[in-house]
Amino acid sequence: MAVGTRDALIHTAENLMRTRGYTAFSYADLSEAVGIRKASIHHHFPTKEDLGTAIVEDYIDRVRIEFGRIEAEHGHVIARLEAFFQLFRSGSDGGLLPLCGALAAEMSALPLGLQRLTQCFFDMQLNWLTGLLEQGMHCREIPRGSGARQKAFLLLSLLEGASFVNWATRDEDSLSPNVVRLVVEHA
Repeated sequence: MAVGTRDALIHTAENLMRTRGYTAFSYADLSEAVGIRKASIHHHFPTKEDLGTAIVEDYIDRVRIEFGRIEAEHGHVIARLEAFFQLFRSGSDGGLLPLCGALAAEMSALPLGLQRLTQCFFDMQLNWLTGLLEQGMHCREIPRGSGARQKAFLLLSLLEGASFVNWATRDEDSLSPNVVRLVVEHA
């Protein structure tokens, strides 16, 4: 039961972080949402930073697995980039902000450990995208343009930003797969 409770706490707290922000939810909110006492939450996560760290580490692991799945299922770079786009789209369709962006919006209010994890998370995504784009440039699937790192930065920035605009406006058309092609072909 403890494993199930811990997983439920992580899942529910992640949704709270992606809809309200790290600083805007409390253990009281989490207690009510999961249906357990605050003392039980403290048993699993003595501090909110411990909980936040577990959430981000779990999320990073899931994203790494998704990167592996994308690479295994899609042979072409553009198809891989479109699958990466779908990660953003699925969160947006579910009414959730990207975790990385939600944390970055509160960077100065986050504990130092969560600031570092957020930076590592962005670096992980940028490094993966840069490698993917370099591969695409080498295979001539993607024009060189401004270079792989710049394209990776622009693509991630556009997807993160579009997710926030979509979340604020509830505009279902703001996240379009055409964004991927626009960035990689014209940047």
